[in-house]
Amino acid sequence: MYHPKIDINVVKELEETAYRIRKNLLTFIYRIGMGHLGGELSMVEMAVALYYKYLNYDVLNPFMCDRDRFVLSKGHCSETLYTIFSDKGAYTLDYMVEHFETLETAQFGMHCNHKYCPQIEASTGSLGHGLPIALGMALAARKQKKYWRTYVMTGDGELDEGTNWEAIMAAGHFKLGNLTLIVDKNQLQMTGPTAEVMNIDPLDKKLEAFGWEVVSIDGNDMYSCCAALEAQPPADPIVRRKPYAIISNTTKGQGVDFMAGNVKWHGGGIAKEQFDEALASLEKNRKVR
Repeated sequence: MYHPKIDINVVKELEETAYRIRKNLLTFIYRIGMGHLGGELSMVEMAVALYYKYLNYDVLNPFMCDRDRFVLSKGHCSETLYTIFSDKGAYTLDYMVEHFETLETAQFGMHCNHKYCPQIEASTGSLGHGLPIALGMALAARKQKKYWRTYVMTGDGELDEGTNWEAIMAAGHFKLGNLTLIVDKNQLQMTGPTAEVMNIDPLDKKLEAFGWEVVSIDGNDMYSCCAALEAQPPADPIVRRKPYAIISNTTKGQGVDFMAGNVKWHGGGIAKEQFDEALASLEKNRKVR
């Protein structure tokens, strides 16, 4: 996907940031001993493009009124967001490790929890709820005549849940042009290939039938992520237009050769030998334009 406003030097900077986030994410998961690395690695480019370029959001001021909202509906991949919050100065890695899943604070959990971590917009993890929540946020912006945008990221396996399709139908009906859905389509879910567990294709045609504008991209290519986000219509609360969907085709475990496309890495920890191998693999696959 091409867009004339994309600055290739910005893309290069974002690619370097994505490399750093993957490296820090692996370190975080290694130290806490648990995570969902496959899906956390697949979403890095899109998450970095959002938090470092396109999202009107300040992790140090998470309650600013006119911020854009981002809901991670695939909430079991929260460690990617924690790593980004840390990289942007909200927390140190040591602090996050100390307060991960602890009985005393549980500030950082396996699933996103707004109650304990203020940078999390909505508590998620029970799959299928993030998109309906985001729909409500977009409707609220319209009612209040606010120009902020609501983003929501789902997994492709998560689209097995019927509540997503109720929200997809409602968003098309209400013509919520201030709502952007990003589907992290990494082809795998916990029990196997998404196409075999519950085939959602042709996803683009289904979304279009529900009244959405749809683009399909290589979600592990930073330029494509930027182009898709740049092409969004304005988040106008008054003008009614089709909601915007980005089908972000990614690889589960992206950047680490022995994890890539391997359903085994849906969840779990990582041993020292695997951690060292993963870091070496990241370096080997580091993108240099």
